[in-house]
Amino acid sequence: MAAVYKALSADSSHEREPGSKNKQRVLILSSRGVTSRHRHLLSDLYSLLPHSRKEAKFDSKAKLFQLNELAELYNCNNILFFEARKGQDLYLWMSKAPNGPTVKMHLQNLHTMEELNFIGNCLKGSRPILSFDAAFEKQAHLRVMKELFTQIFGVPKTARKTKPFVDHVMGFTVADGKIWIRVYQINESEQSKKKTATVNGEEMDVDPAPKKKGKTEFNVSLVEIGPRFVLTPIVIQESSFGGPIIYENKEFVSPNQIRSDLRRAKAGRYNRRTEAGQDAKARRGELGLKTHGGRKREKDPLSDNVLFA
Repeated sequence: MAAVYKALSADSSHEREPGSKNKQRVLILSSRGVTSRHRHLLSDLYSLLPHSRKEAKFDSKAKLFQLNELAELYNCNNILFFEARKGQDLYLWMSKAPNGPTVKMHLQNLHTMEELNFIGNCLKGSRPILSFDAAFEKQAHLRVMKELFTQIFGVPKTARKTKPFVDHVMGFTVADGKIWIRVYQINESEQSKKKTATVNGEEMDVDPAPKKKGKTEFNVSLVEIGPRFVLTPIVIQESSFGGPIIYENKEFVSPNQIRSDLRRAKAGRYNRRTEAGQDAKARRGELGLKTHGGRKREKDPLSDNVLFA
């Protein structure tokens, strides 16, 4: 892990000017009506982002611009707001306070750390490596989202709770118009010093050639940690929780509309079956063929239709 940290520290030191500091703080909060799974997701993100601040639930869903004042109060310049609707739909607002932009996304396929039970683990407060798909550079709205992801999930080196380790990777992949987010642990293991060789049909351990001091080779692998979720972009606003819409996803269909279409389809099938039965009864009545089982149905003399006719 030390080799990875030194390499990243050297790259960051060359990119930034001397004396400059990457001051990023993230405010994480949710609306009323979130479920237990949503709360676990907030806790997982809070543990992965040592430069974040977790706040109580925000009551109003109509006056989201008030979140800018809340971020200014806690000295935060990034906002992650989780809006729950109808106890089952979750929307993520990602904003750069106070001037914007703001991205609204639909969060689905959510799996928290407790649900996954992966064997991977990372140090709390460590810094991640952000891995972006090449598709983020092909479209303008994806480049805007990449910059927001970089400033929100990229833990600054000078954060107060940050540990001097880089031991996990956050992957952002674009597929089917959605953004798939995964978190992996960087697992390093030393290569075996002894090698096997076949001599006269028998396997024997052979010592490798001596290496220079201070150089040790490691086998690097990735082990998934969690959480994992999928984001579908909806709109991008120019300012923070307001302003003109600079991007809109025309292909997005709200889950509420999908449920409404399913209910309407089921109701349509029931109505068609009911109308078909009524038409069949009307045709049989017009022809005087009120039969049952191929035989003419005789009226029961004790039925209500006969007694109270």
